[in-house]
Amino acid sequence: MGRDRDADVPPVLAHKKEPSDAGATQSAHYEATTPMPTILIDSEIARRFILGKQGLWPGRRWRGIAGAEQAIRAIEYLQLDPLQIIARSQDITLHSRVLDYTPGQWEELAYQQRTFFDWGGWLAVRPMDELPHWRVVMRRERDGESGDPRIHRMASEHAEAIVEMRAILRERGTVSNRDFAMASRTRTQSYRGRKDSALALYYLWRIGEVMTHHRERFERVYALTENVAPAHLIRESDEAETNRFLVKKEVGFYGLARLNRMAESFHGRGEPDRAAKQLLGAMLDEGDLIAVQVEGWKGKAAYYALGSDADTLRDLSAGRVPQAWDPLETSTLDEAVFLAPLDPVSARGRAKLLFGFDYVWEVYKPEGQRKFGYYTLPVLWGDRLVARFDSKLDRATNTFVILGFWLEDEALASDETFGEALARGFARFVTFLGASMQDASAMREPLLRRRVEAAQGAR
Repeated sequence: MGRDRDADVPPVLAHKKEPSDAGATQSAHYEATTPMPTILIDSEIARRFILGKQGLWPGRRWRGIAGAEQAIRAIEYLQLDPLQIIARSQDITLHSRVLDYTPGQWEELAYQQRTFFDWGGWLAVRPMDELPHWRVVMRRERDGESGDPRIHRMASEHAEAIVEMRAILRERGTVSNRDFAMASRTRTQSYRGRKDSALALYYLWRIGEVMTHHRERFERVYALTENVAPAHLIRESDEAETNRFLVKKEVGFYGLARLNRMAESFHGRGEPDRAAKQLLGAMLDEGDLIAVQVEGWKGKAAYYALGSDADTLRDLSAGRVPQAWDPLETSTLDEAVFLAPLDPVSARGRAKLLFGFDYVWEVYKPEGQRKFGYYTLPVLWGDRLVARFDSKLDRATNTFVILGFWLEDEALASDETFGEALARGFARFVTFLGASMQDASAMREPLLRRRVEAAQGAR
């Protein structure tokens, strides 16, 4: 089940019985009235569990494009972002988990191999074999039953353009927004485009009539769904089956989830909180989910984990790391790892909960309001976030430039072990970026700077 490890993991896993109410019937809401055992863990076990589920600890366990496919499935959702300062967030996400990953391999998996597809207002890649479930979500959004109400309104507001785009797609095969000049279109003031053609294509994509055929400079090139997805997947799953899928997908994504309503789950993850209101009690009773209480985390409300992860939680609490998590090469203690701006373990305030690390992606803040930098990335060492750095890629000289480096604990400035791990992390990162040189002169810590510069010289 798991192997012993010299890790300081206290055996704190226990079961807590909630008070029973013999006269109550099962609720259709969040709290099941049938007494359910609650697993008790501490915050260290919770952190390692979530990092391990996400493929970040105790080290990279996948390799190459086949490993990228495994990583995307483990992550559940690979969130996409168009900004490319040093590399796009989705590529950094995979680099931190997959040995020998190169930028753009996720696109090969999605748009050439058709193993994945992208979708949602909260834009993310998801496995193609999940399409029947997502087609239920798309239909619900089309009919105004759930999701973004603006999508439902687009059908009437841009009906003529939608009919036109359908016909053009049938005629041409693939179409992008850039195919239509602004002068020839009706101007709109939408959050999704300034041309009626752009909104019509976006609408057809959101309701599942078209899919992303490929991308050019990150912009979607659309095709009819039957020209992208395998025929046997162009169908809808059962409604109840889809609802269970959405709940399990959300819990799998977070590792430990409260299933609260959030903007991103509303716009791109099928509103799993609504499904949970109907199904949570039954899913707990049937073992699909387990309730977890984390000592040291604020609030008394339970978190939920997948029932299939109960053994993993027991292993970690007994000081064992699942064999499936064994690193292929270095561990995160041997080599520091840099997290992407949208990494699910640290984005949107989660770094504070899991690591006590205040992290805000400051890319959208005015320069004068930034505390650290435009594209600051957290540094994972072991199972803790210990530092952050801002950087850029000088494309004229193909130089990776560290613009600033900040430690959480200044004692690490003279830690030889950390210096070696940080140097290995930067050396691999520079190779991933394809840079030929590195400039670490902005690092104020002499020992760390020397280690980073020496590792670069040895490449």
